[in-house]
Amino acid sequence: MTGSKIPFDPETAPCGEKSGGERLVDDDGYGLVIRDQLFDCGCRRIRHEYHDGSIHLSAVRHDGKRVKDPIEPDRGK
Repeated sequence: MTGSKIPFDPETAPCGEKSGGERLVDDDGYGLVIRDQLFDCGCRRIRHEYHDGSIHLSAVRHDGKRVKDPIEPDRGK
């Protein structure tokens, strides 16, 4: 798998605060793509795209609580 780590400008984190952070992207070249946004505040957005085309999305606040995130995670910016 190839991976990259890219900083991103502040945007609304799952907790509702504006925070920057790092975007981690891993791609196996065959359809598996793992995208994580790690916010400076401690929140995290996760998007896993699998070989069969299915997608799993999740968001976790900095206090560890899973949330329903209204913002589409990691739009590939």
